[in-house]
Amino acid sequence: MPLFKSLIFMSSENQLSLFDSSSLTQKDLIPTDAKIPIPEGTYSSITELAQHCNECHRCGLGDTRTHAVVGRGNLNAPILIVGEAPGQNEDEQGLPFVGKSGQLLEKILASVSLNSETDVYIANINKCRPPSNRVPSAKEITACKPYLFEQIRLINPKIILLTGATAVKGLIGDRGAITNIRGTWIEWEGRLCMPIFHPSYLLRNPTRDRGGPKWQMWQDIQAVRAKLDEIRNCNKEC
Repeated sequence: MPLFKSLIFMSSENQLSLFDSSSLTQKDLIPTDAKIPIPEGTYSSITELAQHCNECHRCGLGDTRTHAVVGRGNLNAPILIVGEAPGQNEDEQGLPFVGKSGQLLEKILASVSLNSETDVYIANINKCRPPSNRVPSAKEITACKPYLFEQIRLINPKIILLTGATAVKGLIGDRGAITNIRGTWIEWEGRLCMPIFHPSYLLRNPTRDRGGPKWQMWQDIQAVRAKLDEIRNCNKEC
């Protein structure tokens, strides 16, 4: 074969190989630079998203995790609960809210006849545990937030509950102190959001006195139950 034609042939082969994605792994397809967004509509299912999360290194937390903690609950739930980041128990089991905070959350939901397996899907702002359970940094939140956006798109909840200040800031931006905004409805991207206390805060403040954190949570979760019933009744009538 003439040298010129040989070079063209080799060049064509190389060019084709650059666009042949059959040899790429899922990890190769994740934008490793956190500044590069993960486009809306990237995932067709939570299962596919979870596979990417377990291979993700868009921030340093991927280097120290045991498991990515993607979520649990009903994939068609009307309520999405967003936490901060996994703790040790969550990192070990790969599930959110499975420690003492999770046990309290289950009781809070059950108090108004909400079931974590049918009525709720639970996720976190960050899918990997920060060392020593520290608050995730702004850079880590930015790197991981596209996964939460995709979860919201796929689950399509009517109500989003944001547990604690980090969850509020991470998803809808700084709205003030959690003690001032908890229990208020905030419209975001066409969805109803309510900031609530994180269960860990309630564990640190166990008093049941009127006006205390647990009393306020009881008011908030009743408002959530009432809003869900209102939405369901409207859907039936409409």
